[in-house]
This record gives sequence, structure tokens and C-alpha cells, in this order.
Amino acid sequence: MSQSVKDTAEKIKRLEIQGARNVAIAAIKAIEASAIRTKTQSKTQFLNELSEAKNSLFASRETEPLMRNAIRWIVSQVESNTEKKTAKLARIVSGASAKFLENLEDSNEKIAEIGARRIRGNSVILTHCHSSTVTHVLRKAKQQGKRFEVVCTETRPVLQGRITAKEMLKLGIKTTMIVDSAVRYFMNDVDIVIVGADAITSEGNAINKIGTSAVALAAHEARTPFYVVSELLKFDPATTCGDYEGIEERNSDEIWKDAPNDLIIRNPAFDVTRRDYIHGIICEEGIVSPHTVMEIVNRKYPWIFQ
Repeated sequence: MSQSVKDTAEKIKRLEIQGARNVAIAAIKAIEASAIRTKTQSKTQFLNELSEAKNSLFASRETEPLMRNAIRWIVSQVESNTEKKTAKLARIVSGASAKFLENLEDSNEKIAEIGARRIRGNSVILTHCHSSTVTHVLRKAKQQGKRFEVVCTETRPVLQGRITAKEMLKLGIKTTMIVDSAVRYFMNDVDIVIVGADAITSEGNAINKIGTSAVALAAHEARTPFYVVSELLKFDPATTCGDYEGIEERNSDEIWKDAPNDLIIRNPAFDVTRRDYIHGIICEEGIVSPHTVMEIVNRKYPWIFQ
């Protein structure tokens, strides 16, 4: 296995690379670098090396369907090609990587345009954790001349909300940070909630940073619209067969390093927000109902189900 794949997998595990898009982009670049530097002499060896890299990256984080879909598609482009020379196979990987990244960027731009339309002037927006897609939506709304303010949860235990807060301040957006447990207290002052997603299930549920479902419940109680922004490529095809997207449990040290020996600490990284609490999924195809998301994914990206 190449050093680029090993290093990237370790960085993903240690959260040095985080956010579904960032993880997917890093994994794609690692796979491409590995293919370019390969010393294999046959297509079989080349595919074995790709498979080893794929498995290592898949194991780096449990809840990353965007990364998995990206790598599966890139590998499939090699498998389905009749070319046998490894140098040319490496170029196929490079071409497929570039195409996927281009599609990802195009989707991100479309989501930003669509999402920005949902931002009204003088509104208060609450977001949870850090999502580069959410940031892009808010940046686009700001560029359109809209005035609004953002409330960020700090997002314990790793405090990713600080990343969002810093980004908002750099954009010149009035920003307030609150502790996660204060969401219900402030929800009546919020006009709209916008969060990202790490995965979308076949039922239209959203898997995102732990605490997202509590934010959704508070929004539902206050009758505040709750939107998920996500590329459709974050759809997890395994959930169509009855499998559940795995929920990663992080090290207890993130919560309490010198905890008493007999204390049990649970630290799930994600939770599931049921579709009943989601007003809509803002994606590259528009604002869609969670109930119809699988049908839309099947129409736009049929290869995901193969």
C-alpha cells in the first residue's frame, strides 16, 4: 500500500481531515497518487493494489458513504476498461478522479445557489457542527447582499462549531456561539436551521454529527424549518438492503481524559435525524422531500445501486 493512502487514512482517523467532502476529496487524491506511483506490472496486480487502498480508506471512518461511493466509482472505471497496461490504467484513475471531483464541485455550486434562496434578509440561522457545504450556502447568500446572523453550536466534544464560527466571522457575518444544550433555549429566536449530513439513508433519514437530532427535535417543537444540505452522492446504498449505516464511537478521552477507572463513557460521533423532522434536503437537484430521495438518487446516479 502506498504511503499516501496510509497517511490519508491515519489523518482521517485522527480527525485531521474531517467533513464528508474533505474526507472524500482527500481519499480520491490518495487513490490517484497511489495509482500514479504504482510499480505493479499487470492489471490484476494493479486492481489488487487499488482494492487494498480502498479497504484501508474505508476502514478509516465508518460513516463516510460519499468517500465510499467515490472510490467505488473510480475503481469500477478501471475494472470495466479493457486496457491492461498499468501506466494507462493509472491515467484512467486520474481521469476518473478528476471527473468525480468536477462533479462534486458542480454539485456544491448548485447546492449553494439553491440553499442561498432559502436565506431571507434579516434572518437568524442556526447550524450545528461544521459543514463546508453549509458554509458555501451562507457565503453565497452573503455575496448576494443578504444581511443575516448565524448561531453556531460549539459541538462537543471536539468543538467543530468553532471552525464554523471562525468562517462566519471571516465572511463578515454576525455570529453567536452557544453550548449544545442551549439549543432549545434559543430556538424561538431562530428563523431557519441548516445543517450538513455525513450520510443519507434509503428512508430519507440524515446521519450527521451527534446532537443534530436534538437540534431537529427542538426545531420541530418551535416550528422552525429544519433543512439538510447534502450532495446526493452521500446516499448510502447499503441501507436499501436493510443494513444500517454504522455509527462510529470515538475514544472516551475526547470527553474526559483522566476519568475515574470504573466510569463508562460513551462517545458516538453521529446520530440519526428522522425524515419526519426534515423540511427538505437541499441537494444538486433542488429542495427535495426526504421521502423521495432514493428515487431521485436512482435516477441521477444509478451506478450507486450496482
